[in-house]
Amino acid sequence: MIIKDTEFKLKDGRTAVLRSPRDEDIQGMLDYLYISSGETDFILRYPEECAKYTPEGEKALFDRMNASDHEAMLTCIVDGRIAGNCQVSWSTNIKMRHRAMVAIALIKEFWNLGIGTRMFEEMTRIAMENPDIIQMELDFVEGNSRARALYEKMGFRITGVKPDAIRLKDGTLLNEYSMVKRIRQ
Repeated sequence: MIIKDTEFKLKDGRTAVLRSPRDEDIQGMLDYLYISSGETDFILRYPEECAKYTPEGEKALFDRMNASDHEAMLTCIVDGRIAGNCQVSWSTNIKMRHRAMVAIALIKEFWNLGIGTRMFEEMTRIAMENPDIIQMELDFVEGNSRARALYEKMGFRITGVKPDAIRLKDGTLLNEYSMVKRIRQ
């Protein structure tokens, strides 16, 4: 699904653009994936796992997402760089098409500027345009208090826990929490 470009002001006064990914974003997305995965243990990949991502694979992903009628990827561009991205998708299966899954990540340099909030507003708008969707869902890793605070601010509540769902390199086991936001009855 192609999303119209939206400009907005960051808390520091800079302008950001939220839009669907384009071919010219491929290298920037590969860089973003690598950088973001090395900045926190709360993203579900390590930097060395980013080697599996290729320009051809990213192009195919962008093309698929942009052509889809049940998923959208949004990139946030600041000063010509990808600051973050998010995705919203839903099943076409009758029993599950009322649920929209969302995911979001930002490069640390761009935290606390209002990007996450703006991305969630846009993902919610997209979900609301589909009359079948009644709830949005996401997961977060134990200890990610910043993300949890954003999700709760955006109306999500914890609905379950997957014990020891994440295992870090040092052997530390972390729970993963499920959250849901009801957008209509």
